[in-house]
Amino acid sequence: MTAPARARGSQELIRAEEPVLAHNYHPLPVVVARAEGAWVEDVEGRRYLDMLAGYSALNFGHRHPALVDAAHRQLDRLTLTSRAFHHDRLAGFAERLAALTGTDMVLPMNTGAEAVESGIKVARKWAYDVKGVPADRATIVVAADNFHGRTTTIVGFSTDETARAGFGPFTPGFRVVPYNDLGALEEAVDETTAAVLIEPIQGEAGVLIPDDGYLAGVRELTRRAGCLFVADEIQSGLGRTGHTLAVEHESVVPDVVLLGKALGGGIVPVSAVVGSREVLGVLRPGEHGSTFGGNPLAAAVGTAVVELLETGEFQRRAAELGTVLREGLAALVGRGVVGFRARGLWAGVDVDPALGSGREISERLMREGVLVKDTHGSTIRLAPPLTVTGEELRGALGTLEKVLTS
Repeated sequence: MTAPARARGSQELIRAEEPVLAHNYHPLPVVVARAEGAWVEDVEGRRYLDMLAGYSALNFGHRHPALVDAAHRQLDRLTLTSRAFHHDRLAGFAERLAALTGTDMVLPMNTGAEAVESGIKVARKWAYDVKGVPADRATIVVAADNFHGRTTTIVGFSTDETARAGFGPFTPGFRVVPYNDLGALEEAVDETTAAVLIEPIQGEAGVLIPDDGYLAGVRELTRRAGCLFVADEIQSGLGRTGHTLAVEHESVVPDVVLLGKALGGGIVPVSAVVGSREVLGVLRPGEHGSTFGGNPLAAAVGTAVVELLETGEFQRRAAELGTVLREGLAALVGRGVVGFRARGLWAGVDVDPALGSGREISERLMREGVLVKDTHGSTIRLAPPLTVTGEELRGALGTLEKVLTS
């Protein structure tokens, strides 16, 4: 008989990755083997509270029973047809997602970056077909410190040199203005502008929340200029901030919304471009597509995600527990925290640099059983699953206090 394979421990598995995986990530040194709800467990059986939730991909926690059940049931029936044929799950998914977001049409894709690329293509096509911009002259205005993905087009209009350096030449047609600056935005918009593409809250930049009135100002400016407002809600959307979409905090309705991450429930990659019929209706067969976009498994899981959000429970939880998060962080200002920004269950926390970098603080929290992720400098991000309990959230804040003050 062949002996069973020996189980490898965390350190051995981490070392085994080194020679065979491209080094495009620098993960925390934890090797997750199991997870449920807001908790993960490593290969040695140590438990950690997940306060990152897959950058909002796990808004409903790990292995939410309704989402796992939807995936299991669909796996027994049909997983892929390609869009060469219709399938029985797509119409329902599109109808319910459009209704949830208050839009007319849905363009299903897979990853967040695909949704952004698709939004760019749709905006340009609309500019040529509807607005009448001369061929190949369309421009899109974006914000500095943005994070929209990792394709060569997207990193070309990033202001993060780590993301840009070594990947040129870049796609032309983008104008970068400061975030949260309506005056600069107005100066950049002209007759060639197809769209203004922004994140309602800049996640990767440290959960930067614009001034009250900024999003409404973007909406009014784009309406006056006759161009589109495209909101990237891939991280901020689907309940994270206490509303289905973050733009709802200012009662703003963009022309196009980009969705991803949580739309797949942490089970399969699902993204979508949703918007008005006037805009998405410019696409014709053959002009854009995806073999896996809107596949039956993705549609089944995505529909189950929409069903969870239709009740409003998760939006309410994010709003109510967001108060706990803000109050807990406010109590730490001057005690290791120099500032923070929070909306719903999402926060960027600026730690006193004298106490360590964001990476170092994240590693200390990991050793205490709490998982977070650093961003620039000494800033860490907190984005627990929306299923987290008040007790768990307070426990995590207590652990942060211990790490910062011990």
